Amino acid sequence: MLNGRVYGADHDDPAPGPLPHRTYAELVGGPLDGLLLDVHGWGAEEVDDGVALTTELSRWPGGRALYDPRPGEPREPSPGIACRFHSRPGWRERMPPFSSF
Repeated sequence: MLNGRVYGADHDDPAPGPLPHRTYAELVGGPLDGLLLDVHGWGAEEVDDGVALTTELSRWPGGRALYDPRPGEPREPSPGIACRFHSRPGWRERMPPFSSF
């Protein structure tokens, strides 16, 4: 259902897929598996830091899905899918519910 869609695209967007002039990371594993993250213009340090993405698809509403690049995995510095971000092991256990206090 989510494959080929760009993270953050509206659910009713008639063209939720990638744009040919942008650079994307493929999200692998976790609740956002199969989505593409727009990393166009990100520096190597930003990619290396990984991301914490908000999602309603996680165990807790309003939770975060944590993704990191795998060390040594190839990257293409050009438009298209340039790299992969993999779900952090144990992401479910590290995501406590948000408090309303």
